[in-house]
Amino acid sequence: MHFSEIFVIGFYFPHQFYSSVLYFSCANYSSSVKYCRKMVRGKIEIKKIENVTSRQVTFSKRRSGLFKKAHELSVLCDAQVAAIVFSQNGRLYEFSSSEMEKTIERYGDFRNEYFVLGRPQVQPYLEELKKEMDIMVKKIDLLEVQQRKLMGQGLGSCSVAELQEIDIQIEKSLRIVRSRKAELYADQLGKLKEMEIKVLDERRRLREKEIRERLLRPLLPVTLHTEKGEPEGGYRTKHSSEVETDLFIGLPVARP
Repeated sequence: MHFSEIFVIGFYFPHQFYSSVLYFSCANYSSSVKYCRKMVRGKIEIKKIENVTSRQVTFSKRRSGLFKKAHELSVLCDAQVAAIVFSQNGRLYEFSSSEMEKTIERYGDFRNEYFVLGRPQVQPYLEELKKEMDIMVKKIDLLEVQQRKLMGQGLGSCSVAELQEIDIQIEKSLRIVRSRKAELYADQLGKLKEMEIKVLDERRRLREKEIRERLLRPLLPVTLHTEKGEPEGGYRTKHSSEVETDLFIGLPVARP
């Protein structure tokens, strides 16, 4: 008798596939059995299950699996585990390796301690600000002392080296002041020269204008007087009786 038979039995569960293969070889009437089990997982798209019945079944299975894993974790690792689940209908399901109230209380204490430690402390910040303020006050006091020394005050406690340093600083400051003063004087002198040039130009322009007006002015008629004082061949003004005009040709001589 020589034959071989292969039986394949498969069991399908949601998202899992189990296959069992049995090998029988009867060639030499010695049976050998080989059992192989293989599991293949499919990819699941995580989203809300629309079918209500399927959703409830999945909730029940997943809840049981979650509580089972929590129990295994608490037993294997000696951990304190608690799980709280509310269904869609508001029903409460819970698991706790010890008393649930104690676990929740311990959780609350831990959160309070965590937030206190994580919260920025005000006191160290204030101390740091105080240190910075003290440093700034010392710097201000030092600057005020140096300013008084530069003004010749409080020099009694100064050594020769300090006085020499103050002298150097004063000389340096004087050079800077004198240089700035010279720049300002040069600027003012330049502005005054510009004003002088403008005034001279205006004066020359006015003089030229006056000369042009004199050249273009018409000659006035001359009034001659007779012995009786009446005008002859000319014009007489209201001041003709007081002013006499004579015609004289020749070099100017002193007149009585």
